[in-house]
Amino acid sequence: MSDSPVPLDGSALVVGPSNVGKTRLTARALDRWVARHGTDGCVVLDFAPTVERDGEVLGGPLTQFTTVPEGVSNGVVDAHAPRSEGETDDEARALAAENAAAAFEALDAAPATPTAVFVNDATIALQADPDATGRLTDYCERADCAVLNAFESDELGVDSSVSENEVAGLDALRSWADRIVELS
Repeated sequence: MSDSPVPLDGSALVVGPSNVGKTRLTARALDRWVARHGTDGCVVLDFAPTVERDGEVLGGPLTQFTTVPEGVSNGVVDAHAPRSEGETDDEARALAAENAAAAFEALDAAPATPTAVFVNDATIALQADPDATGRLTDYCERADCAVLNAFESDELGVDSSVSENEVAGLDALRSWADRIVELS
């Protein structure tokens, strides 16, 4: 994988199934931004849960691949994995709602005028309500650069309201982003 398939201007959405490098690519983009522009106005929103399935770790924070520098606004959510943790659709929806509340609390605490925004696992914030996508993208539009990544696959199931909401949120993110980077 190239070190720079994601341009550092406008908006980019990195998508793909589990463990294909979305988080690593986002971390590299963050590192490149900070090396070129410094930390002033730089925002990280890290919504990714860490899930173990069949002995394999799926997902996880940007800090697996980089150190978020001092001076970067770092909004980290201790997120649930609703489809893995919820035993029923109602439980999964409740966990998704907790994630969304925490994600938007982190967003609200971020600087009002970012220069760059890096979002790890963006659809975690949208699994409860895909109509909230505009709230995330409106914030990202304030920045010169926005790099978001999101899970895109049916490997975790498609027959739940959480999955349906995630797909709708992802569709909205795809429509919004200037560039899509698809990993497989």
